[in-house]
Amino acid sequence: MNDVLAALESVLQERKANGDPDNSYVAQLHHKGLNKILEKVGEEATETILAAKDAERSGNVDFLIAETADLWFHSMVMLSHLGCNSDAVLSELARRFDLSGLEEKASRDK
Repeated sequence: MNDVLAALESVLQERKANGDPDNSYVAQLHHKGLNKILEKVGEEATETILAAKDAERSGNVDFLIAETADLWFHSMVMLSHLGCNSDAVLSELARRFDLSGLEEKASRDK
């Protein structure tokens, strides 16, 4: 799975550095700036929530998977724009792995 993330990050970095906004959606997002990227993350988050509600009613998760992929993609564009990558997120998830969710949340509330 990390191979997919690594390959996607490589493409994102290439498009950020050398992409033509007229020919690349990722380059276009970077060119428009962080606010546009955040707008897309918010839009995809909302669409993911709606797809989850639909999946609960219908039992079909296909649209939920597609919307989650869009959310992850745009989140990765956001990370890329800010000089971060999925390794940092995966490391943070690994750090939390042996903590209960309640313990981890309590540690952030301090």
